[in-house]
Amino acid sequence: MGNALFAAISGLNASSKQMDVIGNNIANVNTLGYKSAKIYFGDILSQSTAGGQIGRGVSVNSVSTQFAAGSFESTANATDLAIDGDGLFMVNDTQGVTYYTRAGAFHLDSEGKMVDVNDYKVQGYSFFGADPDSLTDISLQNVQSSPDATSTVSIGVNLDGETATGGTFNAAQTVYDSLGAKHTLKTTFQKTEGSGYWGFQTYLDNDVATAQSYSGIKFDSNGVLDKIYTSSIGTPTITTAGDGAATAVVNNEGQLYKDATDIVLKRGVNENAWTIDDDGGYSNMSIMLGTTGTDDEVTIDLDGEGGDDITFALSDTWAQDDTITFSITQTETNPVDVSVTLALTNGATIGNSGEVMWDLAGDSAETVTGYASTSTVKAITADGYGSGILKDLSVTQGGILSGFFTNGQTEDVGQIILADFSNPWGLRRMGNNLFAETNTSGSASQNIPGSAGMGEINPNSLEMSNTDIATEFINMITAQRAYQASAKVVTTTDQMMSDLMNIKR
Repeated sequence: MGNALFAAISGLNASSKQMDVIGNNIANVNTLGYKSAKIYFGDILSQSTAGGQIGRGVSVNSVSTQFAAGSFESTANATDLAIDGDGLFMVNDTQGVTYYTRAGAFHLDSEGKMVDVNDYKVQGYSFFGADPDSLTDISLQNVQSSPDATSTVSIGVNLDGETATGGTFNAAQTVYDSLGAKHTLKTTFQKTEGSGYWGFQTYLDNDVATAQSYSGIKFDSNGVLDKIYTSSIGTPTITTAGDGAATAVVNNEGQLYKDATDIVLKRGVNENAWTIDDDGGYSNMSIMLGTTGTDDEVTIDLDGEGGDDITFALSDTWAQDDTITFSITQTETNPVDVSVTLALTNGATIGNSGEVMWDLAGDSAETVTGYASTSTVKAITADGYGSGILKDLSVTQGGILSGFFTNGQTEDVGQIILADFSNPWGLRRMGNNLFAETNTSGSASQNIPGSAGMGEINPNSLEMSNTDIATEFINMITAQRAYQASAKVVTTTDQMMSDLMNIKR
Protein backbone atom coordinates (compact mmCIF):
# COMPACT_ATOMS: atom_id res chain seq x y z
CA MET A 1 0.00 0.00 0.00
CA GLY A 2 2.94 2.30 0.51
CA ASN A 3 3.73 2.21 -3.19
CA ALA A 4 0.16 3.20 -4.01
CA LEU A 5 0.42 6.22 -1.73
CA PHE A 6 3.66 7.42 -3.29
CA ALA A 7 2.33 6.75 -6.81
CA ALA A 8 -0.75 8.83 -6.04
CA ILE A 9 1.41 11.68 -4.71
CA SER A 10 3.50 11.64 -7.89
CA GLY A 11 0.24 11.80 -9.84
CA LEU A 12 -0.83 14.85 -7.83
CA ASN A 13 2.53 16.53 -8.57
CA ALA A 14 2.39 15.63 -12.26
CA SER A 15 -1.17 16.89 -12.68
CA SER A 16 -0.25 20.06 -10.81
CA LYS A 17 2.66 20.71 -13.17
CA GLN A 18 0.42 19.95 -16.15
CA MET A 19 -2.00 22.56 -14.87
CA ASP A 20 0.91 25.04 -14.60
CA VAL A 21 1.75 24.48 -18.26
CA ILE A 22 -1.91 24.78 -19.29
CA GLY A 23 -2.34 27.95 -17.26
CA ASN A 24 0.75 29.50 -18.82
CA ASN A 25 -0.46 28.62 -22.33
CA ILE A 26 -3.85 30.17 -21.66
CA ALA A 27 -2.29 33.25 -20.06
CA ASN A 28 -0.27 33.83 -23.25
CA VAL A 29 -3.13 33.35 -25.67
CA ASN A 30 -2.70 37.00 -26.80
CA THR A 31 1.09 37.11 -26.66
CA LEU A 32 2.66 37.85 -30.07
CA GLY A 33 4.67 34.96 -31.42
CA TYR A 34 4.13 32.86 -28.30
CA LYS A 35 4.73 29.14 -28.76
CA SER A 36 2.67 26.92 -26.50
CA ALA A 37 4.24 24.25 -24.33
CA LYS A 38 3.28 20.62 -23.95
CA ILE A 39 4.15 18.44 -20.97
CA TYR A 40 5.31 14.86 -21.43
CA PHE A 41 5.11 12.23 -18.63
CA GLY A 42 6.99 9.01 -17.96
CA ASP A 43 6.22 6.16 -15.58
CA ILE A 44 8.50 5.34 -12.62
CA LEU A 45 9.48 1.69 -12.27
CA SER A 46 10.04 0.64 -8.68
CA GLN A 47 10.48 -3.10 -8.46
CA SER A 48 9.89 -6.45 -10.08
CA THR A 49 7.88 -9.23 -8.42
CA ALA A 50 7.13 -12.82 -9.26
CA GLY A 51 3.89 -11.67 -10.79
CA GLY A 52 5.38 -8.80 -12.86
CA GLN A 53 6.56 -5.25 -12.46
CA ILE A 54 5.06 -2.67 -10.12
CA GLY A 55 5.49 1.06 -10.79
CA ARG A 56 5.84 3.92 -8.32
CA GLY A 57 3.93 6.52 -10.23
CA VAL A 58 4.71 9.19 -12.79
CA SER A 59 7.36 11.80 -13.45
CA VAL A 60 7.62 14.81 -15.80
CA ASN A 61 9.98 13.84 -18.61
CA SER A 62 9.98 17.18 -20.41
CA VAL A 63 8.08 20.35 -21.21
CA SER A 64 8.46 20.86 -24.95
CA THR A 65 7.83 23.99 -27.04
CA GLN A 66 5.35 23.56 -29.87
CA PHE A 67 6.64 25.49 -32.89
CA ALA A 68 3.50 25.22 -34.98
CA ALA A 69 2.64 28.54 -36.63
CA GLY A 70 0.08 30.83 -35.07
CA SER A 71 -2.52 32.77 -37.03
CA PHE A 72 -1.56 36.08 -38.68
CA GLU A 73 -3.04 39.47 -37.80
CA SER A 74 -2.90 42.28 -40.39
CA THR A 75 -1.56 45.68 -39.29
CA ALA A 76 -0.91 49.09 -40.85
CA ASN A 77 2.78 49.04 -39.91
CA ALA A 78 5.10 47.91 -42.72
CA THR A 79 7.75 46.80 -40.21
CA ASP A 80 5.37 44.41 -38.46
CA LEU A 81 6.62 41.10 -39.84
CA ALA A 82 5.51 37.48 -39.59
CA ILE A 83 7.28 34.35 -40.82
CA ASP A 84 5.21 32.06 -43.02
CA GLY A 85 7.07 28.81 -42.41
CA ASP A 86 10.17 27.81 -40.49
CA GLY A 87 12.74 30.17 -39.03
CA LEU A 88 13.15 32.80 -36.34
CA PHE A 89 14.16 36.44 -36.33
CA MET A 90 17.52 37.27 -34.79
CA VAL A 91 17.85 40.17 -32.34
CA ASN A 92 20.85 41.38 -30.36
CA ASP A 93 20.77 42.98 -26.92
CA THR A 94 23.02 45.86 -25.85
CA GLN A 95 25.85 43.40 -25.09
CA GLY A 96 25.68 41.85 -28.55
CA VAL A 97 24.12 38.60 -27.31
CA THR A 98 21.87 37.06 -29.97
CA TYR A 99 18.36 35.88 -29.19
CA TYR A 100 15.72 34.35 -31.42
CA THR A 101 12.04 35.20 -31.68
CA ARG A 102 8.89 34.78 -33.75
CA ALA A 103 7.46 38.07 -32.45
CA GLY A 104 8.02 40.49 -35.34
CA ALA A 105 6.62 43.72 -33.90
CA PHE A 106 9.53 45.87 -35.09
CA HIS A 107 10.03 49.60 -35.39
CA LEU A 108 12.81 52.14 -35.95
CA ASP A 109 14.40 53.65 -32.85
CA SER A 110 15.82 57.16 -32.49
CA GLU A 111 19.09 56.03 -34.10
CA GLY A 112 17.33 54.64 -37.16
CA LYS A 113 17.92 51.01 -36.15
CA MET A 114 15.22 48.37 -36.48
CA VAL A 115 14.38 47.03 -33.01
CA ASP A 116 11.79 44.82 -31.31
CA VAL A 117 9.61 45.72 -28.33
CA ASN A 118 12.58 45.01 -26.02
CA ASP A 119 14.72 47.51 -28.01
CA TYR A 120 16.87 44.59 -29.15
CA LYS A 121 18.35 45.20 -32.60
CA VAL A 122 17.11 43.13 -35.54
CA GLN A 123 19.90 41.38 -37.45
CA GLY A 124 20.38 41.28 -41.20
CA TYR A 125 22.20 43.13 -43.97
CA SER A 126 22.41 46.93 -44.19
CA PHE A 127 23.10 47.81 -47.82
CA PHE A 128 24.40 51.26 -46.91
CA GLY A 129 27.01 49.91 -44.50
CA ALA A 130 30.73 49.33 -45.01
CA ASP A 131 30.13 45.63 -45.75
CA PRO A 132 26.62 45.00 -47.10
CA ASP A 133 27.19 41.20 -46.96
CA SER A 134 28.05 41.11 -43.25
CA LEU A 135 25.40 40.28 -40.64
CA THR A 136 24.84 43.36 -38.51
CA ASP A 137 22.22 45.58 -36.91
CA ILE A 138 19.78 46.74 -39.57
CA SER A 139 20.26 50.50 -39.53
CA LEU A 140 18.57 53.12 -41.69
CA GLN A 141 20.42 56.01 -40.09
CA ASN A 142 21.67 58.51 -42.68
CA VAL A 143 20.21 56.41 -45.50
CA GLN A 144 19.89 58.75 -48.44
CA SER A 145 19.15 58.36 -52.13
CA SER A 146 22.09 59.68 -54.14
CA PRO A 147 21.43 62.13 -56.97
CA ASP A 148 21.66 61.08 -60.59
CA ALA A 149 22.58 63.53 -63.33
CA THR A 150 20.22 63.98 -66.27
CA SER A 151 21.48 62.31 -69.42
CA THR A 152 18.35 62.06 -71.61
CA VAL A 153 15.42 64.40 -72.19
CA SER A 154 12.43 64.33 -74.49
CA ILE A 155 10.06 67.08 -75.55
CA GLY A 156 6.51 66.58 -76.76
CA VAL A 157 5.47 69.82 -78.46
CA ASN A 158 3.29 71.19 -81.21
CA LEU A 159 4.76 74.12 -83.12
CA ASP A 160 2.02 76.13 -84.81
CA GLY A 161 2.46 75.68 -88.54
CA GLU A 162 0.94 79.11 -89.16
CA THR A 163 3.52 80.94 -87.06
CA ALA A 164 5.05 83.87 -88.92
CA THR A 165 8.74 83.77 -89.83
CA GLY A 166 10.79 84.73 -86.79
CA GLY A 167 8.15 83.65 -84.27
CA THR A 168 9.49 81.73 -81.28
CA PHE A 169 8.23 79.23 -78.74
CA ASN A 170 9.96 78.05 -75.57
CA ALA A 171 9.80 74.62 -73.90
CA ALA A 172 11.45 74.46 -70.47
CA GLN A 173 12.03 71.54 -68.10
CA THR A 174 13.94 70.75 -64.92
CA VAL A 175 17.15 68.75 -65.12
CA TYR A 176 19.70 67.72 -62.48
CA ASP A 177 23.48 67.76 -62.30
CA SER A 178 25.71 65.22 -60.55
CA LEU A 179 25.37 67.08 -57.23
CA GLY A 180 21.59 66.90 -57.44
CA ALA A 181 21.20 70.62 -58.12
CA LYS A 182 18.26 71.68 -60.23
CA HIS A 183 18.72 73.51 -63.53
CA THR A 184 16.34 74.79 -66.18
CA LEU A 185 16.87 73.38 -69.64
CA LYS A 186 15.15 75.61 -72.19
CA THR A 187 14.73 74.86 -75.87
CA THR A 188 13.80 77.86 -78.02
CA PHE A 189 12.17 77.05 -81.35
CA GLN A 190 12.12 79.75 -84.03
CA LYS A 191 10.14 79.65 -87.26
CA THR A 192 12.52 80.28 -90.12
CA GLU A 193 12.10 81.00 -93.80
CA GLY A 194 10.97 78.05 -95.84
CA SER A 195 7.90 75.87 -95.43
CA GLY A 196 7.89 73.76 -92.25
CA TYR A 197 11.37 74.77 -91.03
CA TRP A 198 12.03 75.54 -87.37
CA GLY A 199 15.44 76.21 -85.91
CA PHE A 200 16.08 75.42 -82.26
CA GLN A 201 18.61 76.50 -79.68
CA THR A 202 19.14 74.98 -76.23
CA TYR A 203 20.00 76.90 -73.07
CA LEU A 204 20.98 75.78 -69.58
CA ASP A 205 19.96 78.40 -67.02
CA ASN A 206 19.87 80.93 -69.89
CA ASP A 207 23.42 80.08 -70.98
CA VAL A 208 23.47 78.90 -74.57
CA ALA A 209 24.61 75.34 -75.22
CA THR A 210 28.22 75.10 -76.29
CA ALA A 211 27.32 72.67 -79.08
CA GLN A 212 24.37 70.94 -80.76
CA SER A 213 24.62 68.02 -83.17
CA TYR A 214 21.67 69.45 -85.16
CA SER A 215 20.22 72.91 -85.38
CA GLY A 216 16.68 72.57 -86.71
CA ILE A 217 13.71 70.41 -87.64
CA LYS A 218 11.47 70.24 -90.69
CA PHE A 219 7.84 69.15 -90.93
CA ASP A 220 6.17 67.69 -93.99
CA SER A 221 2.94 69.06 -95.47
CA ASN A 222 0.92 67.09 -92.89
CA GLY A 223 2.74 68.61 -89.92
CA VAL A 224 4.65 65.40 -89.22
CA LEU A 225 8.31 65.57 -88.28
CA ASP A 226 10.16 64.76 -91.48
CA LYS A 227 13.80 65.81 -91.23
CA ILE A 228 16.33 67.30 -88.91
CA TYR A 229 19.15 69.39 -90.22
CA THR A 230 22.37 71.14 -89.37
CA SER A 231 23.95 74.14 -91.07
CA SER A 232 27.41 75.59 -91.23
CA ILE A 233 29.02 78.68 -92.67
CA GLY A 234 31.99 78.46 -94.96
CA THR A 235 35.17 80.47 -94.68
CA PRO A 236 34.38 83.94 -96.02
CA THR A 237 36.10 85.20 -99.17
CA ILE A 238 37.46 88.73 -98.88
CA THR A 239 37.97 91.19 -101.74
CA THR A 240 39.55 94.36 -100.45
CA ALA A 241 41.59 97.26 -101.68
CA GLY A 242 43.23 97.37 -98.30
CA ASP A 243 44.28 94.61 -95.90
CA GLY A 244 40.92 93.95 -94.22
CA ALA A 245 40.15 90.57 -92.67
CA ALA A 246 36.91 89.02 -91.36
CA THR A 247 36.17 86.13 -89.03
CA ALA A 248 32.65 84.67 -89.00
CA VAL A 249 30.98 83.78 -85.67
CA VAL A 250 27.68 81.90 -85.79
CA ASN A 251 25.59 83.23 -82.89
CA ASN A 252 22.43 81.23 -83.40
CA GLU A 253 23.02 78.28 -85.69
CA GLY A 254 19.38 77.33 -85.42
CA GLN A 255 18.59 80.15 -87.83
CA LEU A 256 20.68 78.58 -90.61
CA TYR A 257 18.29 76.30 -92.38
CA LYS A 258 18.97 76.20 -96.11
CA ASP A 259 21.80 76.16 -98.59
CA ALA A 260 22.92 79.53 -99.82
CA THR A 261 25.89 80.45 -102.00
CA ASP A 262 27.53 83.77 -102.63
CA ILE A 263 25.87 85.87 -99.98
CA VAL A 264 27.71 89.14 -100.49
CA LEU A 265 28.18 92.02 -98.07
CA LYS A 266 29.61 95.26 -99.52
CA ARG A 267 31.18 98.16 -97.71
CA GLY A 268 29.72 101.57 -98.49
CA VAL A 269 31.30 105.08 -98.49
CA ASN A 270 30.87 105.82 -94.80
CA GLU A 271 32.51 104.08 -91.89
CA ASN A 272 30.70 100.89 -91.00
CA ALA A 273 28.21 101.43 -93.82
CA TRP A 274 27.86 97.80 -94.93
CA THR A 275 25.06 96.74 -97.26
CA ILE A 276 23.69 93.45 -98.61
CA ASP A 277 24.83 93.06 -102.18
CA ASP A 278 23.37 89.54 -102.64
CA ASP A 279 21.05 87.85 -100.14
CA GLY A 280 21.62 84.35 -101.55
CA GLY A 281 17.90 83.58 -101.29
CA TYR A 282 17.38 84.93 -97.75
CA SER A 283 14.88 87.56 -98.87
CA ASN A 284 14.26 88.91 -95.36
CA MET A 285 17.92 89.29 -94.43
CA SER A 286 18.87 92.47 -92.61
CA ILE A 287 22.19 93.93 -91.57
CA MET A 288 23.18 95.73 -88.39
CA LEU A 289 26.00 98.02 -87.44
CA GLY A 290 28.84 97.02 -85.21
CA THR A 291 28.06 96.95 -81.50
CA THR A 292 30.73 99.51 -80.72
CA GLY A 293 29.66 101.90 -83.45
CA THR A 294 33.00 101.52 -85.16
CA ASP A 295 34.27 99.61 -88.11
CA ASP A 296 35.10 96.47 -86.08
CA GLU A 297 32.15 94.15 -86.73
CA VAL A 298 29.04 93.64 -88.80
CA THR A 299 26.10 91.42 -87.87
CA ILE A 300 23.35 89.97 -90.06
CA ASP A 301 19.90 88.67 -89.23
CA LEU A 302 19.06 85.99 -91.78
CA ASP A 303 15.27 86.00 -91.43
CA GLY A 304 14.90 89.67 -90.59
CA GLU A 305 12.97 88.93 -87.39
CA GLY A 306 15.64 90.00 -84.96
CA GLY A 307 18.57 88.16 -83.47
CA ASP A 308 22.27 88.15 -84.20
CA ASP A 309 22.63 85.13 -86.44
CA ILE A 310 26.09 85.70 -87.87
CA THR A 311 28.67 88.24 -86.75
CA PHE A 312 31.77 89.09 -88.75
CA ALA A 313 34.60 90.36 -86.61
CA LEU A 314 36.50 92.86 -88.76
CA SER A 315 40.13 93.85 -88.49
CA ASP A 316 42.68 95.97 -90.33
CA THR A 317 41.78 98.47 -93.06
CA TRP A 318 38.70 98.31 -95.28
CA ALA A 319 37.88 100.44 -98.32
CA GLN A 320 34.73 101.36 -100.24
CA ASP A 321 33.24 98.50 -102.30
CA ASP A 322 35.25 95.88 -100.42
CA THR A 323 33.19 92.67 -100.12
CA ILE A 324 32.71 89.67 -97.83
CA THR A 325 31.33 86.63 -99.64
CA PHE A 326 30.25 83.49 -97.79
CA SER A 327 28.11 80.36 -98.20
CA ILE A 328 25.77 78.41 -95.94
CA THR A 329 25.65 74.62 -96.20
CA GLN A 330 22.59 72.87 -94.80
CA THR A 331 22.43 69.06 -94.41
CA GLU A 332 19.15 67.22 -93.83
CA THR A 333 18.72 63.71 -92.47
CA ASN A 334 15.95 61.51 -91.15
CA PRO A 335 15.11 62.20 -87.50
CA VAL A 336 17.70 60.91 -85.04
CA ASP A 337 18.50 61.77 -81.42
CA VAL A 338 20.15 65.13 -80.91
CA SER A 339 23.16 65.63 -78.63
CA VAL A 340 23.45 68.91 -76.75
CA THR A 341 26.63 69.90 -74.94
CA LEU A 342 26.04 71.93 -71.79
CA ALA A 343 28.46 73.69 -69.45
CA LEU A 344 28.16 74.03 -65.66
CA THR A 345 29.96 76.44 -63.36
CA ASN A 346 29.39 74.71 -59.99
CA GLY A 347 31.99 71.97 -60.45
CA ALA A 348 29.32 69.34 -61.13
CA THR A 349 28.73 67.40 -64.33
CA ILE A 350 25.65 66.67 -66.38
CA GLY A 351 24.95 64.04 -68.99
CA ASN A 352 27.89 62.10 -70.41
CA SER A 353 30.84 64.48 -70.07
CA GLY A 354 28.41 67.39 -70.45
CA GLU A 355 26.51 65.84 -73.36
CA VAL A 356 22.76 65.41 -72.89
CA MET A 357 20.72 63.49 -75.49
CA TRP A 358 17.37 64.74 -76.76
CA ASP A 359 15.35 61.58 -77.38
CA LEU A 360 13.77 62.74 -80.60
CA ALA A 361 13.52 59.52 -82.61
CA GLY A 362 13.55 56.64 -80.12
CA ASP A 363 10.64 54.36 -79.29
CA SER A 364 9.99 56.30 -76.09
CA ALA A 365 10.37 59.74 -77.69
CA GLU A 366 7.66 62.31 -77.12
CA THR A 367 5.97 63.45 -80.34
CA VAL A 368 6.91 66.70 -82.07
CA THR A 369 4.33 68.05 -84.54
CA GLY A 370 3.81 71.11 -86.72
CA TYR A 371 0.03 71.31 -86.92
CA ALA A 372 -1.83 74.57 -87.51
CA SER A 373 -2.90 74.94 -83.90
CA THR A 374 -1.57 76.84 -80.93
CA SER A 375 2.01 76.05 -80.03
CA THR A 376 1.99 74.08 -76.81
CA VAL A 377 4.06 71.71 -74.74
CA LYS A 378 2.26 68.37 -74.62
CA ALA A 379 4.73 66.42 -72.52
CA ILE A 380 8.29 66.71 -71.28
CA THR A 381 10.37 63.98 -69.72
CA ALA A 382 13.87 63.80 -68.32
CA ASP A 383 15.81 61.24 -66.36
CA GLY A 384 17.98 62.24 -63.44
CA TYR A 385 16.94 63.36 -59.99
CA GLY A 386 18.23 65.13 -56.91
CA SER A 387 19.12 63.53 -53.59
CA GLY A 388 16.31 62.26 -51.37
CA ILE A 389 15.69 61.28 -47.77
CA LEU A 390 13.80 58.19 -46.64
CA LYS A 391 10.04 58.77 -46.62
CA ASP A 392 8.49 55.32 -46.42
CA LEU A 393 9.50 51.68 -46.05
CA SER A 394 8.17 48.36 -47.31
CA VAL A 395 9.34 44.75 -46.87
CA THR A 396 9.21 42.00 -49.48
CA GLN A 397 8.59 38.27 -48.94
CA GLY A 398 12.33 37.78 -49.31
CA GLY A 399 12.97 40.12 -46.39
CA ILE A 400 14.24 43.00 -48.57
CA LEU A 401 13.67 46.40 -47.00
CA SER A 402 12.73 48.76 -49.83
CA GLY A 403 12.88 52.48 -49.14
CA PHE A 404 10.82 55.14 -50.91
CA PHE A 405 12.62 58.48 -50.96
CA THR A 406 11.48 62.09 -51.30
CA ASN A 407 13.07 62.29 -54.76
CA GLY A 408 10.61 59.68 -56.00
CA GLN A 409 13.17 56.87 -56.11
CA THR A 410 12.84 53.40 -54.60
CA GLU A 411 15.98 51.61 -53.41
CA ASP A 412 16.74 48.45 -51.43
CA VAL A 413 18.26 49.50 -48.11
CA GLY A 414 18.60 46.22 -46.19
CA GLN A 415 17.48 42.63 -45.74
CA ILE A 416 16.14 40.57 -42.85
CA ILE A 417 18.03 37.31 -42.20
CA LEU A 418 16.38 34.33 -40.48
CA ALA A 419 17.84 31.54 -38.34
CA ASP A 420 16.80 27.93 -37.92
CA PHE A 421 17.99 25.00 -35.81
CA SER A 422 18.29 21.27 -36.36
CA ASN A 423 16.57 20.82 -32.98
CA PRO A 424 14.46 23.93 -32.25
CA TRP A 425 12.83 22.08 -29.33
CA GLY A 426 16.20 22.39 -27.60
CA LEU A 427 16.02 26.20 -27.51
CA ARG A 428 15.80 27.77 -24.08
CA ARG A 429 12.95 30.12 -23.27
CA MET A 430 14.29 33.46 -22.00
CA GLY A 431 11.02 35.33 -21.49
CA ASN A 432 9.82 38.36 -23.48
CA ASN A 433 9.12 36.09 -26.47
CA LEU A 434 12.84 35.26 -26.77
CA PHE A 435 14.72 31.99 -27.17
CA ALA A 436 18.41 31.29 -26.66
CA GLU A 437 20.68 28.77 -28.34
CA THR A 438 21.80 25.72 -26.33
CA ASN A 439 23.97 22.67 -26.89
CA THR A 440 20.80 20.67 -27.35
CA SER A 441 19.40 22.96 -30.04
CA GLY A 442 22.65 23.02 -32.00
CA SER A 443 24.07 26.06 -33.78
CA ALA A 444 21.89 28.39 -35.81
CA SER A 445 21.87 28.14 -39.59
CA GLN A 446 21.28 31.53 -41.20
CA ASN A 447 19.78 32.36 -44.56
CA ILE A 448 17.54 34.77 -46.41
CA PRO A 449 13.77 34.28 -46.16
CA GLY A 450 12.29 31.94 -48.74
CA SER A 451 15.49 29.95 -49.29
CA ALA A 452 17.16 26.89 -47.77
CA GLY A 453 13.96 25.85 -46.03
CA MET A 454 13.33 29.26 -44.45
CA GLY A 455 9.81 30.64 -44.46
CA GLU A 456 8.88 33.81 -46.32
CA ILE A 457 8.20 37.17 -44.71
CA ASN A 458 4.64 38.47 -44.46
CA PRO A 459 4.84 42.27 -44.11
CA ASN A 460 2.12 44.25 -42.33
CA SER A 461 1.43 41.12 -40.28
CA LEU A 462 2.03 39.79 -36.80
CA GLU A 463 2.03 36.13 -35.75
CA MET A 464 -0.30 35.52 -32.86
CA SER A 465 0.03 32.90 -30.12
CA ASN A 466 -0.42 29.32 -31.30
CA THR A 467 -2.27 28.42 -28.09
CA ASP A 468 -5.45 26.50 -28.95
CA ILE A 469 -7.99 27.42 -26.25
CA ALA A 470 -10.25 24.44 -27.00
CA THR A 471 -7.37 22.00 -26.69
CA GLU A 472 -6.16 23.64 -23.49
CA PHE A 473 -9.63 23.41 -21.94
CA ILE A 474 -9.75 19.70 -22.76
CA ASN A 475 -6.27 19.27 -21.28
CA MET A 476 -7.43 21.19 -18.23
CA ILE A 477 -10.35 18.79 -17.75
CA THR A 478 -8.13 15.72 -18.07
CA ALA A 479 -5.56 17.24 -15.69
CA GLN A 480 -8.27 18.04 -13.20
CA ARG A 481 -9.71 14.51 -13.40
CA ALA A 482 -6.25 12.99 -13.06
CA TYR A 483 -5.61 15.17 -10.02
CA GLN A 484 -8.95 14.17 -8.47
CA ALA A 485 -8.28 10.51 -9.19
CA SER A 486 -4.80 10.68 -7.63
CA ALA A 487 -6.27 12.42 -4.60
CA LYS A 488 -8.86 9.65 -4.39
CA VAL A 489 -6.08 7.05 -4.39
CA VAL A 490 -4.47 8.87 -1.43
CA THR A 491 -7.70 8.95 0.56
CA THR A 492 -8.54 5.35 -0.33
CA THR A 493 -5.06 4.14 0.63
CA ASP A 494 -5.35 6.06 3.89
CA GLN A 495 -8.68 4.37 4.60
CA MET A 496 -7.21 0.95 3.86
CA MET A 497 -4.27 1.63 6.18
CA SER A 498 -6.70 2.83 8.84
CA ASP A 499 -8.75 -0.36 8.48
CA LEU A 500 -5.58 -2.38 8.83
CA MET A 501 -4.72 -0.58 12.06
CA ASN A 502 -8.19 -1.40 13.40
CA ILE A 503 -7.92 -5.17 12.87
CA LYS A 504 -6.65 -5.77 16.46
CA ARG A 505 -9.58 -4.04 18.08
